[in-house]
Amino acid sequence: MAATLNPGTWTLDASHSEIGLTVRHAGISKVRALFEEATGTLDVKEDGSADVKAVVRAESFNSKNGDRDAHVRGEDFLDAEKHPELTFVATGIKPSGEVFDLTGELTIRGVSKTVTFEVEFGGQAVDPFGLTRAGFSASTTISRKEFGLTWNAALEAGGVLVSDNVKIELDASFVLNQDS
Repeated sequence: MAATLNPGTWTLDASHSEIGLTVRHAGISKVRALFEEATGTLDVKEDGSADVKAVVRAESFNSKNGDRDAHVRGEDFLDAEKHPELTFVATGIKPSGEVFDLTGELTIRGVSKTVTFEVEFGGQAVDPFGLTRAGFSASTTISRKEFGLTWNAALEAGGVLVSDNVKIELDASFVLNQDS
């Protein structure tokens, strides 16, 4: 992955990126949400290795339902007041066919766990304004309970309101810093 990118510091272009999640609700449907505020850097070395860091604002959670958003931002889930950021710091990149695995420490609500994203490199191009851009799509599934997100409600017919599995998906655009 990194070997095909120009060396230097790449910055997440939040206006051309999307960080979302999907979770099964009541066992019968899926709820999708976005985090609307994020920053990130991709530092590509001359040897092709790279450091990846990302920060997402917990308060920016948006599922298009104000009551649910307030609940998820609150103490039962993200506890955005005490834990305003979700972070990811890469620890390894490994090619895997057409895609690559990006492993790192994901921290949610103060709990850090190793996760691996499956990432597809979309390519690198210079835009009409002279900026060098790179695009990526990535996904992983986490257990929310492993991050201390244990709130739930039992359903009358059996099962629970919120699935333990949360799929995280992102489409990220990075811009190479001009001084790189």
